[in-house]
Order: sequence, then structure tokens, then C-alpha cells
Amino acid sequence: MGKATGFMEYPREENPYREAHARLGDFDELHTLQPADMRRWQAGRCMDCGVPFCQSDFGCPLHNLIPEWNDLLYKGQERAALERLLMTAPFPEFTGRVCPALCEKACNLADDGVTNRDNELYLVENGFAKGWMHSRIPPVRTAKQVAVIGSGPAGLAAADWLNQAGHRVTVIERADRPGGLLMYGIPNMKLPKSVIARRVRLMETEGISFVLGTAADPDQLRDYDAVLFCCGSRKPRSLHVAHLDADGVAYAVDYLTASTRSLLSGEVPELSARGKHVIVVGGGDTGNDCVGTALRQGCTHILQLEMLEKAPMTRTDANPWPQWPRILRTDYGQAEAIHVQGSDPRVYETTVKSIEVNADNRIAALETVRLRNCADGKRLPVAGSEQTMLCDLLLIAAGFTGCEEETLARFALSADDRGRLMPGDASHYLGGKYFSAGDARTGQSLVVRALADGRAAAREVDAWLRKAG
Repeated sequence: MGKATGFMEYPREENPYREAHARLGDFDELHTLQPADMRRWQAGRCMDCGVPFCQSDFGCPLHNLIPEWNDLLYKGQERAALERLLMTAPFPEFTGRVCPALCEKACNLADDGVTNRDNELYLVENGFAKGWMHSRIPPVRTAKQVAVIGSGPAGLAAADWLNQAGHRVTVIERADRPGGLLMYGIPNMKLPKSVIARRVRLMETEGISFVLGTAADPDQLRDYDAVLFCCGSRKPRSLHVAHLDADGVAYAVDYLTASTRSLLSGEVPELSARGKHVIVVGGGDTGNDCVGTALRQGCTHILQLEMLEKAPMTRTDANPWPQWPRILRTDYGQAEAIHVQGSDPRVYETTVKSIEVNADNRIAALETVRLRNCADGKRLPVAGSEQTMLCDLLLIAAGFTGCEEETLARFALSADDRGRLMPGDASHYLGGKYFSAGDARTGQSLVVRALADGRAAAREVDAWLRKAG
């Protein structure tokens, strides 16, 4: 697909970041979109490989028909390319911005793979600009009513699929705005909130109802024929040290939520890094987002603690192609910290041993300790490696451990030992009229995997409803 020799003629060109000094002054989008000609050339790099790992289980969880829409884009048939993309991708404007692009790492060009994510984003944004993205009203409606609990990626994807199947869908969200982690867990510079609002407006015109600021309860759901739990994996992982209740200690999602709320309201954030020495615990995407947000808020200094060892610069035999490679990456937040502080903020193989507080129960410092890897996979502290670090704001980005107990208790649901609403047969059916999808079912994962699981659950709900009659 594309141009047979395109990968030899056109070098890989991603959408470039805005200059660090410019983007640090605002929460606007990180990247600059490239023009149509560049996207055509990049799509032309997609060769007729014969074995498209990009759309396999190694690559895209949605199984997007990547070689096909790259070919159409290269030939200038942009509307047809968009239509082919939308056959499998519910929200390309989201994944085109926040997906880690597993497909690109599974490409036969390996680490020089085709820029599928940027091509996808171009197609959908071009479609919105040219009026090709319009309401899809189901031609026939069933009498079935479905409640989707949670409006994150899985909930939105499931609601979209069920609505197109003709069912009457209501999405119930306890926050004041729809989007779940898309809205409040991912900063605006990575995923502009106007993009989410635009998609929600489109879904509303298609017949989907959104009930906001509401914590669903069994009485409220009595009249629905099916209920799909897409409430996420919201229980944060703790550090298991004293003084986690100290002023200046916060979980990452709470901090990012406060930042986004202030951006949308124009008010001063309830929790800010301005003028503070910030330490982020966690080396993943959320930790990086905390770094980027703290720098924009004007922190004095920032460090990021990572329990794992520093990854190699290139692929190893332990993570070969076409699997996602575990290699050293410097994301936007770390690059911005290097720009501001002159060095990488990450400290590897290190964790928090204790939190020091002052008389007012406000965090004053951290005692950290180095870790060593053992043959059995455990990580043990290295005696004598303790170090005290000044800290005014500690942000815990150590991941999540499953559904919140409050949700489980309210609906009398049982989670497995990892806090997941995962049926024993690995289906989505929980019993009665209840189903689960997304992080609530699988545990914390990627946005694109939540989208795929939401659509899979919707198909299962639809089959169950039609069988029930």
C-alpha cells in the first residue's frame, strides 16, 4: 500500500513539538500539525509489506485498516481514507493525540515505522474542517434502554456503538464534564478539552444522553434493560509510608484534575506547583504529565522518581520487534525539564522511604532510598543509600489498583484480587443485567485498549439484549 519505494524516498517526519520556551508559557497543544503534502508523503512510506503487523494484535487493539487508509491518503482520496479509518476507530481525534502508537512499533520498518498516528489525526481533523464529520442517526430504534456508567474512553466507545445499533443510551458521569480520564486525567496540552466537547456535542446530536454530576445508584438504574460499568480503575496505588495525609501530598490524578478545572474556569487552581520544589513518584505517562504541568505552573525545581532501572537506548533480545520495545524515551515533560533545569529530572531505581513534615503537618522533605534488583524479581533497598530531598509538593503517580470500594459496595459487585470487574470466563457479563468494560474490567491500561474493550462490550450487550427479546 502507499508507494512501494516510499519508505526509501521519504524520511520519517513526525508532527513537530512547538519550541519548548513557547509551549511552557501556556497549556495549548504540544504539536504543530503538518500540511497535506507532508501527510501524503508520510502515508506513501507505507509499503506493500504483505504482513501488516500494524493492524494485528501486536499493533492496533482496534485492528484499524492502516495500510488501506494510508494508501488512500497517499493517493489524495482523503474522504475515502477517513471513511475507512472510521470503520474501526471511534474517536481518531483522541487516539491521534494520546495513543502511544503501538502500530508504529509493530511496523515492518520497525523503529522507523510509518507515522500512522499523525496520519490518523490529519484525516479526522481535516474531516472536521471540511464538514465530513456529521451526525450518524440510526435509521431504526429498538425499545431497549442501556445505561453506561462512566464517560471515559471505554464508556464513550460503548455508548457510540450501542447507539448506532439502535438502542437508547444514557451515559451517567459523576464529574461535571464528560470524558473521564480524557477530560481530567490528561492535560490540555496533550488533549485539548475543546476536542472532547466537540465529540460529545456530536454524540448528543446522534441521540446519546449525558447525565452529569451524578453518582449512579441501583434505584436510578431500575428501568434500564442493561447496565455497562465503565467506571475505570480509580483506586490509586499508595506508597505505604506515614504522613500521606500531610498538606502538600497529592495523588497525580487529583493534581491534574485541579489543573484542568482551573484552566477551564479561569480560576486559580486549588493545588498548584508555583514556587515549590516538586517531586513526582512514578515514571509513566501520568508522571510525565505531572512534570509538564508543574513546569507550566512555575515550580522552582522538579524531580521524578522511577523505581525501575534506566532502560536501554535500543531494543534488546528481551523485547524484540514487532513487540512494543522497552527502551529509553524522553517525553515532552522530561524534555521541558531539561530545557529549564539543564538536566533530566528522572532519578532511577529510587523510591520514597519516608515523608518528613513540619509542625503544621505540611510536607518538608523526603527521605529516598536506592533499590537493587534481585534474581527473584524483587527490588530491595540498598543499605546506606538514603538521601534527604527538599520537597514542598509530592505527587504520587504510582498507578491504580482497581475499582473504588464505594462503587463495588453500592452495586454489590465483586472484584478479583486485582480489583477488576473481570468475569471468570473473561467475558464482559457480570450477571443479571450488568456488564463491565475498559479499565474497570481489565485494570489500568491504554486509551486505545479501553476504546477497543468498550466496543467489544457493546457488541456483547447488544447480542444479550436481542437474545432476551
